[in-house]
Amino acid sequence: MIACLVLVVGLAKALSPAIESGVKAAGLPKTIVGIAIALLVLLPESFAALRAAKANRLQSSLNLALGSALATIGLTIPAVAAVALWFHLPISLGISNLNITLLFLSIFVGGLTLSPGKTTVLQGAVHLMIFLEYLFSSIVP
Repeated sequence: MIACLVLVVGLAKALSPAIESGVKAAGLPKTIVGIAIALLVLLPESFAALRAAKANRLQSSLNLALGSALATIGLTIPAVAAVALWFHLPISLGISNLNITLLFLSIFVGGLTLSPGKTTVLQGAVHLMIFLEYLFSSIVP
C-alpha cells in the first residue's frame, strides 16, 4: 500500500507542472490544480462505480465511490502531514470557510440520504448540486 501511495504521489508530482501551466493559461485559480489531480486519482474507481450503477448494483457503486474517496483522503492527508512533520515543513490544506461549510453540508446530506437505506434521484441531484457549488466556488472565488 505504501508503494502504491508513493507511485500515486509521484505521478501527481510529475503531472502537476503540466496541469499548472494549463490552469495558468486558462486564467483559473491555482486551486483547480488540486481538484484536477484529485479527479485523476479517483478516475478509475469512479468509472467502476458508474458501471456498477448502470448495472443497477447500488451497493457496489456506493462501496466503490465512497471507499475510494475515503481511502484516498484517509491515506493522502495523513501521509502528507507525516512528511511535513518529519521534514519540519509547513502544511496548509487550503480549505476556505465556504468549503468547510460545503463539507459539513455534504456530510449531513449524505447521512440523511444513506440512513433510510434507499435513495432517490432527487437525493442524488442534491449531492450533485453541492459538488457543482464546490466546483463553482473554486473557479470563481
